Amino acid sequence: MLTLDHIAVLGETLEEAAAHTEAALGQSMLPGGKHGHFATHNRLLGLADGLYIEAIAIDPAAPPPPHPRWFGLDGFRGAARLDKWICRTADMYATLAALPMAGRPVKLARDSLRWTMAVPEDGQLPFDGLFPAIIQWHSPVPPGNALANPALQLERLTVSHPQAEELKALLAPHLDAPNVAYRTGGPGLEASVHTPQGLRQLR
Repeated sequence: MLTLDHIAVLGETLEEAAAHTEAALGQSMLPGGKHGHFATHNRLLGLADGLYIEAIAIDPAAPPPPHPRWFGLDGFRGAARLDKWICRTADMYATLAALPMAGRPVKLARDSLRWTMAVPEDGQLPFDGLFPAIIQWHSPVPPGNALANPALQLERLTVSHPQAEELKALLAPHLDAPNVAYRTGGPGLEASVHTPQGLRQLR
């Protein structure tokens, strides 16, 4: 069964992605790290309930990889925005047997973290990038637990897409995420987050 693990704000630069997140939520992001396999880097912000927000972008200091980057970052253009949601599985191979469109398993590491991520061959997730990326953590303390911040509570993640009902039906047998909602409309994500300053929207 899949559960929500984290959400990702993409930017043409990491500074733009982090600044967008911080402006929306009124919170400072923490340093993250580099992902050598995909030549990207990130910053992080913990939420309650083992969830977190990732700001991610291409690392200009890293040589381009010989394969497409994850999250469709090779083709990302425009203003920083909430662009991806990532769901956790306890059995990557069983999940990919049921949802092969999620991609192929790629084993990754950063510092003490170890995980497997499903990444499509071209780096582009289905449903205009709004199909959730699938992750399996192999570390005893994944980032969501290490960064836990009870002052920031995700109330709802809304997935908007012209084929929202089709996406919902596809995921329903496999996803246990009561705070994820679907809306028929233009492609996009919106997170409603309770903060010390009140309810904020991250788009």
